[in-house]
Amino acid sequence: MLNTLRDITQAVASAHSLETALEVLVSSTKAAMETQCCSIYILEEQELVLSATDGLEKSAVGRVRMPLTEGLVGLAAQREEAVNLADARLHPRFKLFPEVAEEEYRAFLAVPIIYQKAVVGVIVVQQASARQFSEGEEAFLMTLAAQLAMAVRGLKQKAQVSSHHQQILFQGTSASNGIAIAYAFVLGGEIPLEQPDMHSDDIVYESSRLTTAMVRCKEAIGALSQRFDREQDDEVVSIFNALQLLLDGASLGGEYAREVQLGWAAESAVSRVSLRYIQQFLAMEDPYLKERASDIRDLGQKVLRQLIEPERLELEPDKPVILITREADATMLAEFPRQKLAGIVTELGGVNSHAAILARALGVPAITGVEQLLSANIDQKLLVVNASRGQLLVSPSPAIVGEYRSLISAQKALQRQYAQELALPSVTLDGSRIRLYLNAGLLSGVASEIAEGADGIGLYRTEIPFMLQQRFPSESEQVKVYQQVLSAASGRPVVMRTLDVGGDKPLPYFPIKEDNPFLGWRGIRLSLDHPELFLVQLRAMLQAGGDGKQLSILLPMVSNLDEIDQSLEYLQQAYVELKNDVNSNIVMPRIGIMLEVPAMLYQLDDVAKRVDFVSVGSNDLTQYLLAVDRNNPRVSSLFDSYHPGILRALHQAHLDCRYHKLDISICGELAGEPMGAILLVAMGYDQLSMNQGSLARINYLLRRVARADLDQLLAKALSLSNGFQVRELVKEYLNQQGLSAILN
Repeated sequence: MLNTLRDITQAVASAHSLETALEVLVSSTKAAMETQCCSIYILEEQELVLSATDGLEKSAVGRVRMPLTEGLVGLAAQREEAVNLADARLHPRFKLFPEVAEEEYRAFLAVPIIYQKAVVGVIVVQQASARQFSEGEEAFLMTLAAQLAMAVRGLKQKAQVSSHHQQILFQGTSASNGIAIAYAFVLGGEIPLEQPDMHSDDIVYESSRLTTAMVRCKEAIGALSQRFDREQDDEVVSIFNALQLLLDGASLGGEYAREVQLGWAAESAVSRVSLRYIQQFLAMEDPYLKERASDIRDLGQKVLRQLIEPERLELEPDKPVILITREADATMLAEFPRQKLAGIVTELGGVNSHAAILARALGVPAITGVEQLLSANIDQKLLVVNASRGQLLVSPSPAIVGEYRSLISAQKALQRQYAQELALPSVTLDGSRIRLYLNAGLLSGVASEIAEGADGIGLYRTEIPFMLQQRFPSESEQVKVYQQVLSAASGRPVVMRTLDVGGDKPLPYFPIKEDNPFLGWRGIRLSLDHPELFLVQLRAMLQAGGDGKQLSILLPMVSNLDEIDQSLEYLQQAYVELKNDVNSNIVMPRIGIMLEVPAMLYQLDDVAKRVDFVSVGSNDLTQYLLAVDRNNPRVSSLFDSYHPGILRALHQAHLDCRYHKLDISICGELAGEPMGAILLVAMGYDQLSMNQGSLARINYLLRRVARADLDQLLAKALSLSNGFQVRELVKEYLNQQGLSAILN
């Protein structure tokens, strides 16, 4: 049966059209189950349409339609479960369609095809004799429906996209916020990495060709690096530096050359080496390391382009476009004319990929992880990218385009309105001062962002510089980076978090293979297991911090008091060593812990005896309290920071910290959301740290509410049953205050 399932699934997935796929599906399923009839109904605008059949009247295909509330097929879709009947005609929901000629059939088994909680269609098998389909037959059809769900949905979208009158919605993951309206520009990779294996007797000639191609590649990448170096974008520059290093003799460049020495033509050598390493990286479970396979592919294609088409002109569209590609690499985006790049949408890649980092640096809306995108034939079709929600609209109606254009104009007007007050302190109507800090990881733009109204840096993610290196940065390199951050803050407070890798933030040169990385070796656990690395980072922070007035150090992923005690011992060791050997004026900074592991909520009295402050990481705290992996699309809808249980935990944490005279702030995404900020201020939080894009909006909002008026709102929110009710409550409050536009 497993082979049969595989064969049917592969045959359907490889079909070029929905119509062909469905015909293959019904005929193959009918044969596999040895039944007399198999049909499939596809859901279109809340109606089930007979779309293919092997056993019913063929002329009825496309003509028979029924709402979900009618018929046994509708019952299977409505209930989202199998309907297995020995004699269908005896059921009250049985509905006869004369045009399909199904009078002879009695036995009936219908199974819904469901993709991500949404019904796509229903597959039905029938027989003339009255009998109940067996458990094995039902299980086979259910398994087949589950395996086919994504393929059928993708082919359905492809068919809809082909119609100029159909508006289609694709869903992905936001990698860089914003909205863009433009036509699709699909790039599928002009030079295939898979080149034929060709031998060459002239090794000297092939070596010369390869050397020339690599030199040209280095020059092209170097030019891009200089462009971003002029813009003081150190992290993006490090991406291109890493690509250049791959061309060195000690890396892929040397591997290319060795393959040529074995007698392969230059093109074959580059192809063979690249494919070999890509296969090794893709076999790794670590998502960050998998993404590095795209760097190897990118580099290989660039060298091949210099070998095959050295004079090829770069494509430049006539007007701004939305780039559609399987996997965008950093150099592709950097080479693309910025004024012609309205947005980016990819099938692969994650929010930590180099392409995503570059998209954010360029300020280009970007979505990753849009399944089956390239197969949908959307080239040159009008698109709307709503990256803030991870949504891609294909062939939107004129009314929808008009709405989004109005939204873009309104957002720009609102941002200008918010920005006018950004230099003013965030003070509520009744005089409560709320300090707004910046979450930062990239050095690029920090100085200007701080100048635009932040009270300081509430969270500097030191892992970002680590992630963009090919090795652990040295002590002096770290000192330089941390000094730049402190200098950019212009005397304002800076909270630096020690290395927080693992989970969704692996290091490319320090792979961690775990079945459940979010509950594994990450954060302070890794640092304490590698004191040689931890001490280097602590020493670098202390040296950069100097007199200690500006710097605070934050420990991530703390789950017990022993971890705090051990960390403080290492900090003391680093402090004494530096004071004795380097700078006698070094001062011990404030020390705090991330409050993200639920157990620590119940030990804040002991925490207060050890550290100066806690900073709530609402993202991880939420996922641990709700047992939801926020990066898993199958359960991501359950991740809800407005869950009343989460809000009660945050409220209690603030009350306990206030009782124990322990400073508390919050640096998760919740702090940068208008509804979240309102609820947090109502709880008593007066230090919120967020991404730069949220600062002006949150400052504008808080300057228009009175803290004293929020007590009743908070009491109601904490008494509700679910996050949806909480959001509706806060929306109603903002509407009453004339602030509903803040949510757009």
